[in-house]
Amino acid sequence: MSDRTIRRLAPASAVTAGLIAVLVGVTSSAAIVFTAARTAGAGPGEVTSWMLALGVGMGATCIGLSLRYKAPVVTAWSTPGAALLVSALGGVTMAQATGAFLVSAALILLSGLTRWFERVMSRVPVSLAAGLLAGVLVQFGTGLFARMHGHFTLVFPMFAVYLVGRRVAPRFAIVGPLVVGVAIAAAQGSLKAAGVRFDFAQPVFTAPEFSGQVIIGVALPLFVVTMASQNLPGVAVLRGAGYERVPISPLISWTGAVNLLLAPFGCFGLNLAAITAAICTGREAHEDPERRYLAGVWAGVFYLLVGVFGGAVGSLLAAMPDALVLGIAGLGLLGTIGNSLASALGDDDGREAAVITFLATASGVTLLGIGSAFWGLLAGVLTLAVTRVRMPRRPATPNRRPTVPAPAPAPEAEVTGPATAA
Repeated sequence: MSDRTIRRLAPASAVTAGLIAVLVGVTSSAAIVFTAARTAGAGPGEVTSWMLALGVGMGATCIGLSLRYKAPVVTAWSTPGAALLVSALGGVTMAQATGAFLVSAALILLSGLTRWFERVMSRVPVSLAAGLLAGVLVQFGTGLFARMHGHFTLVFPMFAVYLVGRRVAPRFAIVGPLVVGVAIAAAQGSLKAAGVRFDFAQPVFTAPEFSGQVIIGVALPLFVVTMASQNLPGVAVLRGAGYERVPISPLISWTGAVNLLLAPFGCFGLNLAAITAAICTGREAHEDPERRYLAGVWAGVFYLLVGVFGGAVGSLLAAMPDALVLGIAGLGLLGTIGNSLASALGDDDGREAAVITFLATASGVTLLGIGSAFWGLLAGVLTLAVTRVRMPRRPATPNRRPTVPAPAPAPEAEVTGPATAA
């Protein structure tokens, strides 16, 4: 394979974007997945089977859907769903939990096949979707600078290298900070690579058991949380990045189908990614929007590696300092945050609704187990409904005071002779 072909299929910016997306996605929530599995009574083999099933599911959907639609379609496990499972799986057996995963996946598949989710999303204005995305991502932008407090010697050099890269070589603006950050972390002793173990994961099949109580208490909330807190902002990312041509229903259908297939091995929830997808849809992934799908493909490749080496994920989490991961995530999302805010505020008529969507989403409020992305969008839609509704015209109120009739005009004088000059 020639160097030109390699550069075309594996541009450094796309490979880096895919790597950062997976790094952020895994390090930010893998501990929650481990906790959820152990809550259901999973042993070490079953925990690694969960990581294998999730990694294979995310890898296959990222690669397949990105190649099919030539767009950076990035999938992820349901982080809010995993957090829900931590509290909901207490006293639930692994077999019952598997049955709940199957029911939730079937409902997601049905949502895609019936196209009802796409019909709902088609009515959401672009400005609201952009405000939603900005609200989801703003914590990473502020986290970049918040991490300078206490980790200045690590994060600030990364920020400085990013600025130089934006000036000199914008396509590789994230590669430099990543290399510098790893080097500084290693020099400071915060990169504990010696403890990393590369163990292969083995699939463990769990026969499902269906319990009405578990279906109501686990499967239905998992489905609602996945659709409202994950797929909804995931669609907003694609639309906000200009990929309106990508049909939503097939994406939802495929994630549901793969989830249904892998649920007996521990795949509790697959969905469209939001934060990690934004890393692959921005200009840092590739200057040409038509080539950014390669970032989605490489994210899938790295997810497959995460699944195969599921036993090594825990040790990698311990090896990577949080400040490095969050700093790279913040730098990688700066352009996407700026574009989202510009799109949200560009519509004069919907600006106030977009701002309310942004603020409500950025607040991080959680009600009824559903994250702020859903409530932010709901707040924006309600604002539009109230501010744009046409008030009925009130009929003119008759004047109750007596009116004085206007005086009749005086009759014209009859002319009897020739007029004389004054």
